[in-house]
Amino acid sequence: MSTRWMDSPIGGLRLHTSAGLLTRIEFDATPRGRRIDDDLLDRAEEQLNEYFAGDRRDFDLPLANDGTEFQQKVWNELRKIPYGETASYGEVAARLGYLPVVSRAVGAANGSNPIPIVVPCHRVIGASGKLTGYAGGIERKRTLLELERPALF
Repeated sequence: MSTRWMDSPIGGLRLHTSAGLLTRIEFDATPRGRRIDDDLLDRAEEQLNEYFAGDRRDFDLPLANDGTEFQQKVWNELRKIPYGETASYGEVAARLGYLPVVSRAVGAANGSNPIPIVVPCHRVIGASGKLTGYAGGIERKRTLLELERPALF
């Protein structure tokens, strides 16, 4: 298992890898320890920096799938929401073939996504179009969506 801290426009991030897979991205990380040489951490940091610079819309990284079958379905569906677009929890549920009542379960799976940004849980909003809960905080969610806004024009 390897970890690396990186600075970003939304604060410090800690990237975690294990067995050649990106396993987690944590918000509010502080720098600690020495920088570890790791090709996957290099690629992840490079791709995140490109994303924050507006030069990357999709990530090409091997990701861990540590979650329930339902969580994995939701996370895979999140990766299909295009850069610069949003979907409601109910829309994600419908895309997966579920009734709207499952939107709360989609929200719970969305909230437990261990690889935010790369698996774009920030693109899921409330049915009314309002920003709703985000593990990294609403301001981070707003910043990420604003970063992607130029794609809409």
